[in-house]
Amino acid sequence: MTTTRSPDQAGGSIAPRTGVLIPPVDVIEDASGITLLADMPGVSKDKLDLRLETNSLTINGAVSLDVPEGMESRYAEVKHQQYQRTFALSKELDGEQASAELAHGVLKIRIPKTAHAQPRRVQINVT
Repeated sequence: MTTTRSPDQAGGSIAPRTGVLIPPVDVIEDASGITLLADMPGVSKDKLDLRLETNSLTINGAVSLDVPEGMESRYAEVKHQQYQRTFALSKELDGEQASAELAHGVLKIRIPKTAHAQPRRVQINVT
């Protein structure tokens, strides 16, 4: 998956022509599945939407920029207030068992591999 992105001042990326932020994501694979760690500062749980379909995962999140009453924003480095990113998923992953948690601006998604795709030990019998 190759995309041309321009960096913004916050270290993330801006999707060309869409006006949304592409959150930086670390993808970690181990023997039992994958873990995605997405940096999404300013997104609360109620403004987060995850769509897990057969072969794709889409992350959407709206940034909540709370301005105190009686004040107005004169300058903001966050120009786009919407995160969006889509990943193609392997058929070896079990989306039914996926889990997600949001803590301190980091979204952690865990998708285990299906039982038949996970490594297993084979017992050796000596005769």
